[in-house]
Amino acid sequence: MKRPERIAAAAFSVAIAAALALFVAYVQGSGPQAEGVLLALALGGVGVGLLVWATRLMPHIRDETQPRKKTTPATEADRESAVETVEAGVDEIKRRRFLSRLLVGAAGALGLAALIPIRSLGRSPGDSLFRTKWTSGARLVTSDGTPVTSSTLEIGSFITVFPEGHEGSSDSQAVLIRVAPDQLQLPPERGAGAPDGLVAYSKICTHAGCPLGLYLAATHELRCPCHQSTFDVLDSARPVYGPAPRPLPQLPIEIDGAGGLRATGDFTDPVGPSFWEEA
Repeated sequence: MKRPERIAAAAFSVAIAAALALFVAYVQGSGPQAEGVLLALALGGVGVGLLVWATRLMPHIRDETQPRKKTTPATEADRESAVETVEAGVDEIKRRRFLSRLLVGAAGALGLAALIPIRSLGRSPGDSLFRTKWTSGARLVTSDGTPVTSSTLEIGSFITVFPEGHEGSSDSQAVLIRVAPDQLQLPPERGAGAPDGLVAYSKICTHAGCPLGLYLAATHELRCPCHQSTFDVLDSARPVYGPAPRPLPQLPIEIDGAGGLRATGDFTDPVGPSFWEEA
């Protein structure tokens, strides 16, 4: 075996080993640094092998690497020469079976490693992004699991609530606010979901998904600390300032026989930024 052939074989072998190691490293979670090094070795090995093979073992192809002047159109002789070069290259590949097998092995190993990005996509979220943990009958509780009743809040105050059993759920967090019942300006179909001036909205801003952190009791407004989007609590959490494109989804609630607060269903709309409208 000639020296260039040994170099190309070694490069393809390194590429195969690195690509297989890359696949194993990803499965074991070795980290992006190790995966990056292995990917570089795999691609570099293939590149070096092909370069040595083409320039040292295929002299006809080396002649074709010379640039051609744009003002000189290709002649029939040039085209015939190109065809002969390609055919010579194919014959060369067929003749060197050992290198050809190593090249195929390197391509296969890289193909296996290419499955990594596909695996990273994970399962389809389905309709899970359109639903939260709130269901009909779910009890409203605080972050420590304390049940919320109709007497928990005074007019002008608010708390963050979760569905019982899912305290801390990021997409299910809601803001419960109490205002004077006659101040609410909700549509008739939503009015029943805000008994005695108790109204609940998603705590996730519809602009960038930040949690709302400020209730302005004097103006009955909720404000997002990230980009200052402001929502009118009395008017279905309609945005009145800032970049938020749509109102906060309302959580319909009711007062049960013991005075506790329970949801009558999920939010009126998907929570968070309107990603589905961008599709």
